Amino acid sequence: MKIYSNKPPEKQDAANKAQKSGKADQAAGQGSVQKISPIDKVDLSGKAKGMAEMTSAISQMPEIRTEKVEAIGKSVNDGTYEIDPEKVASKMINEMI
Repeated sequence: MKIYSNKPPEKQDAANKAQKSGKADQAAGQGSVQKISPIDKVDLSGKAKGMAEMTSAISQMPEIRTEKVEAIGKSVNDGTYEIDPEKVASKMINEMI
C-alpha cells in the first residue's frame, strides 16, 4: 500500500507561516487568505485488495454453522458420537508447543 500526500507543516512552521502571511495580507490591504487543499491518493496492492475481499467474505459468513452443530448434537443424543483419542491428544500437544 502506498500513500501519497502533502505533508502538513509542523506546528511551529505553520504558526510562523500564518503570521508572515497575515502581515503580508494586512500590508497589501487584503483580508482574505487563499486556501490550498492538498490532494491525497492511496494505491492498494493486489494483496491488500485480496485481503479486503476475504475480510468482507468472512464477515458475511454465519458465526455458528447450525447444520454441523445439529448433526453433532444428534449423534451425541443417539450415542453414536465417537471421539478419536489420538487426534485429541495430538491437538493438545500441538497447542502446548
